[in-house]
Amino acid sequence: MGDGVRTLAHGSWPSPIDAALAAAHDGQPEWVGFVGDETWWTEPRPAEGGRRTLVRRAGREEEPVLPAPWDVRSRVIEYGGRPWAAVAVDGHPLLVFAHFADQRLYRYEPGGEPRPLTPVSPVGGGLRWAEPLMLPERGEVWCVLEESTGEGPGDVRRVLAAVPLDGSAASDRGGVRELTDARHRFVTGPRLSPDGRRAAWLAWDHPRMPWDGTELVCAEVGDDGMLHTVRTVAGGPRESVAQCEWSADGGLLYASDRSGWWNLYRDGVPLCPREEEFAGPLWKLGQRWFAPLASGLIAVLHGRGSTALGILDPETGEIVDAAGPWTEFAPTLAVRGDRVVGVAAGPRSGYEVVELDADTGHARVIGARHTDPVDPAHYPEPRIRTFTGPGGREVHAHVYPPHHPGCVGPDGELPPYVVRAHGGPTSRAPLVLDLGIAYFTSRGIGVAEVNYGGSTGYGRAYRDRLREQWGVVDVEDCAAVALALAAEGAADRRRLAIRGGSAGGWTAAASLTTTDVYACGTIAYPVLDLTNWASGETHDFESHYLHTLVGPLAEVPGRYAERSPTEHADRITAPFLLLQGLDDVICPPAQCERLLARIQGRGVPHAYLAFEGEGHGFRRTDTLVRALEAELSLYAQVFGLHPAGIPTLELVT
Repeated sequence: MGDGVRTLAHGSWPSPIDAALAAAHDGQPEWVGFVGDETWWTEPRPAEGGRRTLVRRAGREEEPVLPAPWDVRSRVIEYGGRPWAAVAVDGHPLLVFAHFADQRLYRYEPGGEPRPLTPVSPVGGGLRWAEPLMLPERGEVWCVLEESTGEGPGDVRRVLAAVPLDGSAASDRGGVRELTDARHRFVTGPRLSPDGRRAAWLAWDHPRMPWDGTELVCAEVGDDGMLHTVRTVAGGPRESVAQCEWSADGGLLYASDRSGWWNLYRDGVPLCPREEEFAGPLWKLGQRWFAPLASGLIAVLHGRGSTALGILDPETGEIVDAAGPWTEFAPTLAVRGDRVVGVAAGPRSGYEVVELDADTGHARVIGARHTDPVDPAHYPEPRIRTFTGPGGREVHAHVYPPHHPGCVGPDGELPPYVVRAHGGPTSRAPLVLDLGIAYFTSRGIGVAEVNYGGSTGYGRAYRDRLREQWGVVDVEDCAAVALALAAEGAADRRRLAIRGGSAGGWTAAASLTTTDVYACGTIAYPVLDLTNWASGETHDFESHYLHTLVGPLAEVPGRYAERSPTEHADRITAPFLLLQGLDDVICPPAQCERLLARIQGRGVPHAYLAFEGEGHGFRRTDTLVRALEAELSLYAQVFGLHPAGIPTLELVT
């Protein structure tokens, strides 16, 4: 044992990573783009009410493009989409962006004031916009329009639309030119061929989610500025096309999972067939996993589980990956000449804006640079593991053992562990530095992130394990990891916790109602009552998600009741913490309130923290701090830990 290493009980190790530090590093840069030679992106501001600002890198300096309170964020499909576009006109930027508060599109030129381009609608959620495509030569910006037609969450239509750049539609809905009819429930933004004569986009309909099946649609762009001869060229009910782009010579590139993996195709011909993912689940309109370069090469994000940025030569099928410490690239890319810009992170760094020179292969950080707020010796050291689940199936996980440069646990004392179930559920936990994990590991509490069956990154068959099995396979896989860690002697069997947010909150709650694995749980903005959630309580995008995750409600109503934690509140015996945003329209507070009404008076210690002004996923510093400290206090009380300086969470029965 080295000098100065103290033996202290797990959970009581002194840590320099407090909740405020973790909150300050929550969120990541997003939506990169080139404006002339400059790189721009959006960036979170937790201390400014959780707004997202637009940042430009001019020379070596980073500067915000828009001051508070401007919030560059779209609410299309509630999860949003690319909220900005800009071009250089006579050397000066012309920007169009969606503002979160009113969801209008605004035009902005630095030195002036933002001016609205779109009107306000009093109907339902109004008019919302995403994926703007600047066409100054036409005097228009083309984008996705989501329009409420009534007050219900399902009263909505989505079309491609053209908005005048001169502001003439700012108070006139009739001034917005619709480019398509509303034959499809969902559409992505248009991609124009290099000659401007063809447009391509993705479309899909209920009950499918975009990772189930989408259509790649093409049309001719007429001299009248309208789209003609609209036709489907790829995709279908069981084929997910996740992205499309045009190559410099007019070929249509797209990512499809027809082989069982999202791979790249050019005009229907596979470019680099591999059992790897070259795309992912389309949770936000405009996510980008590949970008064609003018040279004919293609920048690609690819991998199994974690992702790399590489340059694909479509002639040979060879990929040269960028060297660097990054293990995860977010689905956003921009290219200009030989320059490729993305957003990347690794186990020792948060998300940064990274630029790759496709000619030299050199990659470097150019924005939102990670700086160590504490000695990196306090960061967790993840282990990539594959566990065995029921029936011998593989279960992927990242295990973060307790880690501190100056502390070890007493001989014979096994550490408590928190098993984390990611949201989605069609998503996965990335292998990146997360100070919210370090908050626990640096105090002597282990964390295991489980990429349970249904997660992305491991092919369609792994993703399809959750079909009609939500609340079963995810619960079983998390339990398998927890019990394996205990059986290995890595974790204390009596001090296991489950935590998750959104779909992960469902998995955490279902775990407490159907297993005896965990001593307590943290459940954040969850789905808890399937029948009501699927019957008009959630938003349009996910209103039919349970059709594949559980089964058609009309055919298996009993399954909806049987799987729902609210229906089995009497089975919950472990203490739990419930966290909820009061403005959440995806998993509304009614879900939590129903469970609380049924648990009341049953003698189960619990706490409910509801936050005004927060939606689905927390954004504000004070909320993030309160939630993280409350979670630690729950574990301290249940596991018999003694962390210093943490407010005690009041548990009621």
